[in-house]
Amino acid sequence: MVDKLAHLAKLQFGDTEKAAIKTDLQRMIQFVEKLNELDTTGVEPMLHMSDNVNVLREDIVQGSIGRSEGLKSAPVQDGVFFKVPKVIKK
Repeated sequence: MVDKLAHLAKLQFGDTEKAAIKTDLQRMIQFVEKLNELDTTGVEPMLHMSDNVNVLREDIVQGSIGRSEGLKSAPVQDGVFFKVPKVIKK
């Protein structure tokens, strides 16, 4: 099973790593089996941990800094824009 999961995830593991993963998977399966022993009759499935829906903050207009203030902390700038090293080669 570990080999199949590793293949599907395109991962490679050594023998010691496989043993540790196998142990972890067995512990997870045991935990789920233990949960299956609980009587959940009449318990509604829960989609979210809370009943809150779309809790958003109030949209308040706040001040912002000007261009010159923003450019003060730039290591390299030309008075209008931040200057950064070129990262895309042609």
